[in-house]
Formats: sequence, C-alpha cells, structure tokens
Amino acid sequence: MTLNIALKHEIDHSYPIHIDPLSTLHFKGKVAIITNPKVAGLHLGYLLSRLSADECYVVTVPDGEQHKGLQTIEYILDRLFEHRLNRKSLLIAFGGGVIGDMCGFAAGIYQRGIDFVQIPTTLLSQVDASVGGKTGINNRFGKNLVGLFHQPKAVYIDPYFLSSLPPREFAAGVAEMLKMAVTFDAAFFDWLDAHDLREPEHLKTAIKQAVRIKAEVVAQDEKEQGLRAALNYGHTFGHVIENETAYTRFLHGETVAIGMVMANEVACELGMMSPHEAMRVKALLERYGLPVHYGIKDVEAFYDAFFLDKKSSDHSITFIIPQGIGGVALRDDIDAALIKGVLARYSEV
Repeated sequence: MTLNIALKHEIDHSYPIHIDPLSTLHFKGKVAIITNPKVAGLHLGYLLSRLSADECYVVTVPDGEQHKGLQTIEYILDRLFEHRLNRKSLLIAFGGGVIGDMCGFAAGIYQRGIDFVQIPTTLLSQVDASVGGKTGINNRFGKNLVGLFHQPKAVYIDPYFLSSLPPREFAAGVAEMLKMAVTFDAAFFDWLDAHDLREPEHLKTAIKQAVRIKAEVVAQDEKEQGLRAALNYGHTFGHVIENETAYTRFLHGETVAIGMVMANEVACELGMMSPHEAMRVKALLERYGLPVHYGIKDVEAFYDAFFLDKKSSDHSITFIIPQGIGGVALRDDIDAALIKGVLARYSEV
C-alpha cells in the first residue's frame, strides 16, 4: 500500500527592508533581543527607546566568529525557554552578521520555528548578511556548515549604527558591496570606483544599491540552487582562510577580499577576466585598507578543504568565477592543477 501526503502549497516569504532611521517598532507578545556586549554597550539604549512590546528580554552572547557554534546556540535556547517564549514570540537579531546568523538559526529551530527580525549594526550585515534568510553556525570542519534557510519578517537598516564602526569593520562591509558589483553590476562598480564611501551620502546610495542587488538575487533563487550561489564570489577561498586561522586573524569581509583576488587570478588564467580588470578590483580593495594576500602553508590541504564547501560535491568543486566586471559563472570543471597553481603563488616562503 502506498499513501500520499498532499503538501503542495505556496508560502509567501516576502518581507520589507527599511533603510531609514528607526521609527517606533510595535510588537505584540514576548520579544527577545539577541546581541553582544559591544553592540549592547553602544546602541541598546537607542533600540529600547524605539521598541514597544508586552515583554522584552535581552540575551547577550560573546562577540566574535569563534563563538558562532552550538554551545552559544544552546545558551540562547536556554534563555528563551527560561523566559517562556512561545510560538507567537519574536526574536530580534541586533548586531552584525554573526548575531544575525545565530539569531536566525535559533529562531528557525526554537519550537520548530518562530519569527525574527534583523536590525543589523555593521555595514557588512546591512548590505549582505541580514538579507536572504541564510542562517547557521560554524564547526571544526568549516564555516556555516550547520544551518537552515529561515527568512526574517523584516529588516531595519539604520545608518546611525555605522557611526561607531571601526575602520576595519567598515572596510569589511565595503568588500561585500564590491563583491556584488563585480558579479552583477558593472555600472555600480564604476560608481564605487569613482566615489568615496566614507562620505555619508555616497554610503547611503551604495547601501541601497547593494541591498537592491541582493534582494533581486534572493527573490529569484531563495534556497541557493543556482544564481544565488554567485553571491559567494570570494567566499570559497575566504572560508578556508577563516577556518585555517580559527576565525581570529581576519574579519569575514577581509577574507572575502583575499578570496576575490584569488578568484580573479583563476579567472585571468581561464581568460574570463583581463589582468587590467583584476587590477582594478584589487586596487579598489586596497584603497579601503583591505588585505589582498594570505600565506598558504600547505597548498594540498588548502585545496582539499574546498570539498567541505556547501556548493561542492564528492568529486567536483564549484568555484564562483567573475566574467570580467559585471558578470559571473559557476564552474565545476576547472582543472585542479590550475587552481593549485594559483594557490602556490600564495605559498609561505
């Protein structure tokens, strides 16, 4: 006997992205704000003055990518159970990409899923990590290998939070904007090349365009079955660097910058990008003080780590390779010798 469970239905996961100073946010029921000590010390008062809820709790977790693991998730879940949040409760991710990833993951698994909203406080999280519903944590095998897709109910991007960003954090966000420009919008890249994002009005324009690109890609490919994977340009290399350095030497955006330069070298070898284009990208990264080099201790081990990338299969590695500036291709047919030849240029002497 064969029985069929008819579960065919459409679910609308659409949500607004507000790019303006925070207005008063009204939420019914219990709300838990997930944040870290640094963000709480700088901005929690600002958020609470604009937040209205029946009950509000603050859950503070350690700062840093090295804490984005199951132990921290268990801590968050324990606090939610202690405060007796239920399926009608709401989580608020208040911080950078690490907080957003963990809060979204906790919301996705708490009582089989509750709502959450993103209030990103770093440039990187505002233009990239807060949009799209990718949540997850790291383990000893790599970055973001445990997680799920769980879309927020809304994203609130307030430029006010960027006033306290250290230069490195600011530059890390710029790297993610450049990533989107190189892969999807040549005109945007030219604009970024001609404007200083340290000017507030230029920055606001760039944030809007970067978020627009990210939103359009996610709308076409929510679960990263094809097009959305292109947003991982620079990440395949960058994630290995992060894991090798235990998430303590570089910021995420900094490893993306290095990974972009590596991917561009592969593109040049394949004739998909000219040396002049690759140099333009590298020069713009360097203009914001982003690193563009990393010393690889073991080329073979670095290459083998690619097989833990979520886009790869048992026998092939999918690389995100730019097609000039403004285009991109997903390639799983690149000869290992070519990739290792590029990696060898970064070998430590």
